[in-house]
Amino acid sequence: MFTNQVAEKLRYYVYRLIDPRNGETFYIGKGVGNRVFAHVKGELGSDVDALTEKLQRIRDIRVDGFEVGHVIHRHGMDEPTAFEVEAALIDAYPEATNTMSGRASDERGLMHANQIVERYEAKEAVFRHKAVLININRSATEKDSIYEAVRYAWKIDPKKAAKADIVLAVLQGLIVGVFIADRWLVATPANFPGTSVEREGRWGFEGQDAPAHITKEYLRRRLPDSMRKRGAANPVKYAF
Repeated sequence: MFTNQVAEKLRYYVYRLIDPRNGETFYIGKGVGNRVFAHVKGELGSDVDALTEKLQRIRDIRVDGFEVGHVIHRHGMDEPTAFEVEAALIDAYPEATNTMSGRASDERGLMHANQIVERYEAKEAVFRHKAVLININRSATEKDSIYEAVRYAWKIDPKKAAKADIVLAVLQGLIVGVFIADRWLVATPANFPGTSVEREGRWGFEGQDAPAHITKEYLRRRLPDSMRKRGAANPVKYAF
């Protein structure tokens, strides 16, 4: 634990939690004071059935007779700077169990140089159809098709979404998929076979690729700057 004197010197910091059994980074975070040690404390009082992947890893480490490694990666920062460093490290350690991407990862996160060129040289999308736009993350597209990544499961107004002509999958400001939603369904395993957990308050859709002439209007186009508000937490936007 850090003393008050040490914590004051640290200011905001970014840290990694390390599994000593294999040296793997399994969580990245930011904080002040003794935030870096709070995860282990949380594990001690957690119900087994409610353990997240991160807390399960901490419990497994302790059961095997080891202690979690705590690494302070950068310190002495203000909060906005800490957010940026945290986001960069989450991109750099894809094996980490963080359930959320770092701040602004959708806007300024990990990209190949060719993707940078495409994004900033792409033509701006002009919306001639009512559209639901959903930000997806890169890790989802690495596991599944773009359709599977975008269709499940979102906090969305299903009545409003049903009024849309198209659903657009957006990755780091670029439209990467164009779909027609046939119907919106509550996000349950019964409605979406292959999923195992009911996502309370969330919805998904069944649909298909949009016709070629519609897809051509939007695919690989970039979002207007007005639709890419920095720091916006909601991955769902509407263009109507």
